[in-house]
Amino acid sequence: MRIGLIGTGRIGTFHSQVLRRHPAVDALVVADADPVRAASAAARTGAVAAPVDEVFRLGLDAVVITSATAAHAELIGRAAAAGLPAFCEKPVALDLAGTLAALDRVDAAGSVLQLGFMRRFDAGYAAARAAVSAGRLGRLHTVRAVTSDPAPPPAAYLPLSGGLFRDCLIHDFDILRWVTGREVTEVYATGSDAGPAMFREAGDVSTAAALLTLDDGSLATATATRRNGAGYDVRMELAGDLDQIAVGLDDRTPLTSVEPGGPEAPVKPWSGFLERFAPAYEAELDAFVRVVAGELANPCDGREALYALRVAEACGLSLRERRPVALEEIAAG
Repeated sequence: MRIGLIGTGRIGTFHSQVLRRHPAVDALVVADADPVRAASAAARTGAVAAPVDEVFRLGLDAVVITSATAAHAELIGRAAAAGLPAFCEKPVALDLAGTLAALDRVDAAGSVLQLGFMRRFDAGYAAARAAVSAGRLGRLHTVRAVTSDPAPPPAAYLPLSGGLFRDCLIHDFDILRWVTGREVTEVYATGSDAGPAMFREAGDVSTAAALLTLDDGSLATATATRRNGAGYDVRMELAGDLDQIAVGLDDRTPLTSVEPGGPEAPVKPWSGFLERFAPAYEAELDAFVRVVAGELANPCDGREALYALRVAEACGLSLRERRPVALEEIAAG
């Protein structure tokens, strides 16, 4: 199988290394808006560098899109027009209109689009989904999701990111739906821009919290921050009438108990998302290769990404207008 990869930044380079190791991938072509960066990535991974336009004319079997977010929708559309199955890192686009337009192009072409929500491929989240589905917790009544980055991204990235709800918490919104099997019906969100001025200058917040009501009356909270000095912390707690469980709680979780005799601080806390979710990233790319080969149904298509984006949009509206927002207020297409 011959695969093209567009975008050779941090996540693109990681994905290119995974694909070069995959036994079903015979050749990898990498491209980037910056040809020097593409050539450097190709040299490191043993891939072949090519201009972005060439990727769609080389007769490849599929394309992986890891470019800057602003280019996702256009590249998805070009892949669809070329009849190429595509894997794209979230999001499809930074707004609903762009997302819907790109998904319409995919649907019209009858092509395949898999979105990169890697938490669906993490062993802990998969175990939690199985526990909920099997009824181990009884009636699920409370879910708590936490995402904390150890340090903020560069200031130049913030205006292009779509904001904390779309860029960061969108993972929590997607995995909440996937693990519980429920839909969000209403949100109430708030945020703080306290801290470095770059957040205020970008019109973003550095810390956010959302209260989500699910369609069976269960309640969920999702919190995120750009600055957690203890390390990279991504967890989910699920509580029901019979039991409660946690995802992401291990000897590397950057969380210290102050109880006498409680667990001590981790010796080597998680440093970032690539380290914490490396196995999940590999599993989702393996799934994509199997989708292209016709061995597996698409595990996360573009419409799944649309739902998570609608929740993020609702949170943004709630933050701006300081009120609860029903999901039905956000266009579904």
